[in-house]
Amino acid sequence: MNWTLEVVIVPVSDIDRAKDFYSRQLGFTVDHDTAIGDDVRIVQLTPPGSGCSIVIGKGAVPSMTPGSLQGLQLVVPDLQKARAELLERGVQVGEIQVLGESPTKMPDPLDNVGFVFFSDPDGNGWAIQQISTRP
Repeated sequence: MNWTLEVVIVPVSDIDRAKDFYSRQLGFTVDHDTAIGDDVRIVQLTPPGSGCSIVIGKGAVPSMTPGSLQGLQLVVPDLQKARAELLERGVQVGEIQVLGESPTKMPDPLDNVGFVFFSDPDGNGWAIQQISTRP
């Protein structure tokens, strides 16, 4: 039986600002933006190629402190290209960091150990890791 992680709730203080950041600056697809009256709004966004989405909103989503989610991680096959795209879109992303040594011989020295870090406008922390090949 497969167990798939499909949705992660990301706590934000301003839904429209967060939707703009995730869709325009990060390139996530807006799957839906549903309002049920004035008190409930759910926005689901999905990173390109991902089977897992994020949800931002109010009312029907669990209440968490905006910016309190840390350690969200995306994986890309080319970290340098991904970082360049984010910088072009105005995302304040850190320099590439190599964290540890790759446990196996990989075709690219950044595979498994290359990371960049950034935060959304509320301070939710994200990492991007390079994995171009899986053993």
